[in-house]
Amino acid sequence: MTNLLRQWNQISLVKRILIGLTVGIILATIAPGAAKPIAIFGSLFVGGLKAVAPILVFFLVMSAISQHKAGQKTNMKSIIVLYLLGTFLAGLVAVVASFMFPVSLTLGAGIDSITPPGGVVEVLKTLLMNVVDNPVKALFNANYIGILAWALLLGLALKNAPETTKTMINNFSDALAQIVRWVINFAPLGIMGLVAGTIATSGIGALLDYGKLLALLVGCMAFVALVVNPIITFVMIRQNPYPLVFKCLKDSGITAFFTRSSAANIPVNMNLCEELGLDKDTYSVSIPLGATINMAGAAITISVLTLAAVHTLGIQVDMGTALILSILSAVSACGASGVAGGSLLLIPLACSLFGIPNDVAMQVVGVGFIVGVIQDSCETALNSSTDALFTAVSEFAEWRKEGKEIRIKKASKVA
Repeated sequence: MTNLLRQWNQISLVKRILIGLTVGIILATIAPGAAKPIAIFGSLFVGGLKAVAPILVFFLVMSAISQHKAGQKTNMKSIIVLYLLGTFLAGLVAVVASFMFPVSLTLGAGIDSITPPGGVVEVLKTLLMNVVDNPVKALFNANYIGILAWALLLGLALKNAPETTKTMINNFSDALAQIVRWVINFAPLGIMGLVAGTIATSGIGALLDYGKLLALLVGCMAFVALVVNPIITFVMIRQNPYPLVFKCLKDSGITAFFTRSSAANIPVNMNLCEELGLDKDTYSVSIPLGATINMAGAAITISVLTLAAVHTLGIQVDMGTALILSILSAVSACGASGVAGGSLLLIPLACSLFGIPNDVAMQVVGVGFIVGVIQDSCETALNSSTDALFTAVSEFAEWRKEGKEIRIKKASKVA
């Protein structure tokens, strides 16, 4: 048994995940009744990542800030600019694609017990209130804005603390990172449970009626991932962008696709940045921040579903309003939750731009939940892989200016 486990661990994580995926699909197809209990493995895996992620982010950021030396360079400004630019361009791509390939929806009954934000002011107010949230409550509720704020403040306050204190905080950070590695090693089993449970419960047939909408959503996300992001990468590092783009999609995007949570994928991105040789002081802040504000996939979802409602209702849209929608979707996406389906609740906010009643907008949200099995998985894969990509691009751009060689290391066998 020990030798079997050793041989299993020697297989690359991606291959193990693909094995788990295949087994999950076969189980759900052949024996759906037996597949449902296996879903517990998926819940345990995602639950484990979500449990460790908030406290990991808290200690990583606090440790990085407290040990930051005066004059030590970071690339946070350029990373934030890339996050915002990427999110806006994704929204713009979605608006243009929706005009080129208009989609209409069959709107049915609305969804109860969902309270969407009432406007941009409300979204911004919520973000600001999250900043001043109680630190214990922020950790308990996985409020990453609050966690980041408290970690930054405590890190700044501890900059003049004794080295022994800083060492202890760093030791906690390293210990939590090791726990994350243990959890990630259970990814194949967890993904098998996630896939088996989803297909056994919802089935694939429910998605066929919304094939055109799904094709538009996934097509926009693929275009951003394979065209827009590589162009941004090339402009920054001035060399073939695809090795880095594909590595981020492979090492981060695949895991995020199945966990469907940017927050849960934070530890995976941390490991990827470490593997790429990036500065820990930078990525320990930029990756959690990206899980909160770098939401290209969410901007696409908001724009596409909103314009689908617009086309369904026969509302005329001029280019000026479409541009405003691109900006609004980008701003709204930054307020999207880091958990599965978080962007869907912001669709009524974008619909309000066109005077669409809230009850109709909530029916669009219902359509979003129906296609969410694929839409949300692709959205999260794009969001999370781009967090790592833009963090790497910013640092590699600095390397290029300094004349350093940029090498994309091959994926390790165990993430």
